[in-house]
Amino acid sequence: MSEFFPTETFSKRLATVRDIAAQAGLDGVIVTPGPDMEYLISSKITTHERFTALVLTQDAARIIVPGVDVADLKKSVAGKLGVEIIGWNDGEDPYGYITEGSYAVSGAMTADHLLELQSRGISTVNATQVLAQAFIRKDDEELSELRRASAAIDAVHRQVPNLLRAGVTENDVAKELERLILEEHEVVDFIIVGSGPHGADPHHDHSDRVIESGDVVVVDIGGTLASGYHSDCTRTYVVGEPTDEQQKIYDVLQRAQEAGLEFAKPGVTAGEVDKVVRDIIEEAGYGEYFIHRTGHGIGLSCHEEPFIIAGNDFVIEEGMAFSIEPGIYIPGQWGARIEDIVIVASKNVEPINKTPHELVRVG
Repeated sequence: MSEFFPTETFSKRLATVRDIAAQAGLDGVIVTPGPDMEYLISSKITTHERFTALVLTQDAARIIVPGVDVADLKKSVAGKLGVEIIGWNDGEDPYGYITEGSYAVSGAMTADHLLELQSRGISTVNATQVLAQAFIRKDDEELSELRRASAAIDAVHRQVPNLLRAGVTENDVAKELERLILEEHEVVDFIIVGSGPHGADPHHDHSDRVIESGDVVVVDIGGTLASGYHSDCTRTYVVGEPTDEQQKIYDVLQRAQEAGLEFAKPGVTAGEVDKVVRDIIEEAGYGEYFIHRTGHGIGLSCHEEPFIIAGNDFVIEEGMAFSIEPGIYIPGQWGARIEDIVIVASKNVEPINKTPHELVRVG
């Protein structure tokens, strides 16, 4: 990730996190490997069960790491930032480098390490909430990468009509989608090809089911760029012509998704966005078939805050990025979903997926 962003970007992020921790009355922040560490020091280090942590206090920045990984870290952004790198060897006590106090701890920390720290008098709170404004509001470099990611997955969706037709299996389509995603991304995150009754299962992936004429097909795909930022986009297709009932339900779904895009803006809450979308589907009589949240944040994690879900009082702010993706799922018959990633601007949201929202006829 360091090859994409300048070192100064990470210096600013560390300073911001320090300020937020101080304002929250905390002694520091403890971040273990995962998206938070990648965000702060551009490290994708994985040390399995061995304790590894970036510890930020007002006076110091240090990373406690197994000795076998010290050399690589010294060459990384951490070394350029002047972060103190403390190596420890098997049989030694890595936790002793953290002084007693109150810390925000990243959600990626596993229970064995968390419980050990707590047993030593270290008070912990969830960093996901405390540091939300640092991680959730994307800087310009991040927004640029999210736009690139969305353009990449749009390029794949534009090829889907060439893949879907009666007589091929979901697995056939998924295999081609994997190839296409890797042409645009570094990694395939997921591929959902839900045809006919499989489309009524929001987390179906793909199978040997043969796609038939008249099938509605949900295609939800995502990947990761070399920079670590994710794409995620869902479109719904129909092989041949939809029935009147299918088109009627899909029109409700499209209207609900568009209402969410129109309503979402700085100052409203995530829960209010969910309600606007959900109300339209419920008023049309399909509320029981909308069985998941309206959306999720995206960045270095594919799913992160803000979660666009009923009851979430999290206030949307400029610079955030999240999905708006209502779905209607008729059990045993078919389903449909429309998903765009949006970036919050000063007065509205900008959808950064650009392919059409209509029920696309294929085959």
